[in-house]
Amino acid sequence: MSLRIRLQRKGKKTQPFYSIVIANSKSPRDGKFIDKIGIYNPMTKPYLVEVNVEKAIYWLEKGAQPTPTVKSFLSIQGVCYKQHVLNGVKKVICDNHCPS
Repeated sequence: MSLRIRLQRKGKKTQPFYSIVIANSKSPRDGKFIDKIGIYNPMTKPYLVEVNVEKAIYWLEKGAQPTPTVKSFLSIQGVCYKQHVLNGVKKVICDNHCPS
């Protein structure tokens, strides 16, 4: 089962409001979802994005792939940077395999 982090539309016809959810990639846009991790409201000036950072990192580590729009929201909120810092630097020990 491939997981996606994507937007789920809510609100009236001319007043969209979106939830940022974890869903199966095969499920429809407004269908079943696994977890809600944030909201996006494009109607306010400036637009409003709220993301639960801990939940987002948890699902990214589980293998969930964000859509391009959600990926930009996550990077704005600092989720990608925090995940990078938490993973740390992978130290590689070279024996005789590395060129000098």
